Amino acid sequence: MPWQQKVPYLLGQPIGVSFVDGTGTSGVLCGISEGKLLVMQYLYQAQFALMQYDWFTIQDIYGFPLCPDQQPLY
Repeated sequence: MPWQQKVPYLLGQPIGVSFVDGTGTSGVLCGISEGKLLVMQYLYQAQFALMQYDWFTIQDIYGFPLCPDQQPLY
């Protein structure tokens, strides 16, 4: 499925973004606008930024997997 078709299902969710140049990033998917993917990313301390990535730079997007069940520490 083309990544653009995944957007409605992943809105507001943590995602990984794979770029055509082989790099990647992660953040929360905020939407798409004017040919750009909008991703809220953590910078440092209490700083976040809404990053905008051109569609032609994106290879695919992936929803984060669920965390595995953890055993109690006692």
